[in-house]
Amino acid sequence: MSGRAGGALIFSTTHFGCTSISSDDFKIFISPKFPAKPCSTVRILCSSSSSPNLQITTEKFGNDASLTGGAYDFEKATTSLTKKLLFTPKNVTLVRHGLSTWNEEGRVQGSSNLSTLTETGVAQAERCRKALADTHFDQCFSSPISRAKSTAEIIWQDREQPLVFLDSLKEAHLYFLEGMKNVDAMRIYPKEYSTWREDPSNFVVNGVYPLRKLWETASEAWKEILATPGENFLVVTHKSMLRALICIALGLGPERFRAIDINNGGLSVFKFNKRGEAMLQSLNMTAHMYTDHIYLHQNK
Repeated sequence: MSGRAGGALIFSTTHFGCTSISSDDFKIFISPKFPAKPCSTVRILCSSSSSPNLQITTEKFGNDASLTGGAYDFEKATTSLTKKLLFTPKNVTLVRHGLSTWNEEGRVQGSSNLSTLTETGVAQAERCRKALADTHFDQCFSSPISRAKSTAEIIWQDREQPLVFLDSLKEAHLYFLEGMKNVDAMRIYPKEYSTWREDPSNFVVNGVYPLRKLWETASEAWKEILATPGENFLVVTHKSMLRALICIALGLGPERFRAIDINNGGLSVFKFNKRGEAMLQSLNMTAHMYTDHIYLHQNK
């Protein structure tokens, strides 16, 4: 539709697919990222041809990612992790600890506290610190197990708030497999190890299912973190725990455990709305491991 009002030419259009609108003064093409999908209405106000300076004013209704380049607002993205309203939306950055001695030796780590950061792991933690130096965090939560604790201490140095260590962020307890080299575990406990690798949600020891237990503790961790005052949080923990945290936020069960992988020092970011529902914004970012990349958090 078009019309003149007060010497100005007004266009109002709801566009589907690719739309072209024009006048004697200008022509504009709108090409949404997703053809044939309805986008929000745009009102364009421009001066008449007699005006020496062309002015264009746009009014956007709703949230149109094709025009803003941003994500749509989200509602009921998945199930609420809190089951109650939060005071503010939250942003949570998840970090896996740096390379550890048992990572390097190919051992099953689990909840053992005997594996520590290697020189490479310390350097990775330092890279994480530099990459996040310009990001404000209200609080940092960490697993108290040494390899995660040391990583958190390096990343969080010079920040005012004290670190918060949560037992609910500890790694899965893998019983007799802990400390064994993977090749030895495969040879000595072929059935148990095969189940842990190929069907982890059904790995059982004396009636206890470690991965199902991990889902319970990870759910508790989310509740503790999201109940904390503030808007931006950093969480430093372990690979299996991170898999559980991410799957739970996305509404996935233990059977999807190995569908997600996280590198040492990898960063993942979630946004939570006031209902405690999660939107995954970034998964396993590692640019900072190879470059001097610095991440800047955006609230949009």
